[in-house]
Amino acid sequence: MLLRQTLNRLIILGFMVLVGYCLAKAINSGSIMGILFAVVSLGAGIYFLYLAAKAKEEIELETEEAS
Repeated sequence: MLLRQTLNRLIILGFMVLVGYCLAKAINSGSIMGILFAVVSLGAGIYFLYLAAKAKEEIELETEEAS
């Protein structure tokens, strides 16, 4: 279980690093479209993490109620 959690965190960290790199490159080159896409990707990543945490809480709550 620890390996799976670590792998998930590394994937999320890698995604955020890539989005940050894309945002920095877009700012450096002055690309408005690149900046927009990078910010939208960052927002989607953060929203995904929010939904994943919320789903995990609901699953834990349902398992506690079932016991």
